[in-house]
Amino acid sequence: MQKPRGMYFEDFEIGQTLVTPARTITSTDIVNFACLSGDFNEVHTNFEYCKTTQFGEPIAHGPLIYAVAGGLTYASGINDGTLLALLEIKSWKMLAPVKHGDTIQVHATVTDIRPSSKPDRGAVTLDRKIRNQSGEDVQQMIATLLYRRRPG
Repeated sequence: MQKPRGMYFEDFEIGQTLVTPARTITSTDIVNFACLSGDFNEVHTNFEYCKTTQFGEPIAHGPLIYAVAGGLTYASGINDGTLLALLEIKSWKMLAPVKHGDTIQVHATVTDIRPSSKPDRGAVTLDRKIRNQSGEDVQQMIATLLYRRRPG
């Protein structure tokens, strides 16, 4: 088995902020997510309808942005081979719309570290902020994840 490049439980420190690469959200992403989820709400899929809303154009689904943030976290290497499970999401807030052409990035600050009752794992709580290209928080949540402990 190849050695994981991800962070182990012991690598996290309270107050540490982890930053992922950035990714631009496209109209194709929004349409593909509508097809995948079955959520064809007009606020995501109908340009003419959206002209009558405060957004002016279709916006990305909240769960799409969450999913892309998960991919960005994986791409950063943080979770590669060491993440065991998502345990909890608290206080998930949609703070600003994400539109075609917006670029997002995750800033996650470690707020708690707890060893598990099982010696090979531990829980890490992160205050995750998903930011756009202007530095504006578009989503925020408290996520608790289960990580492997360093072997040996």
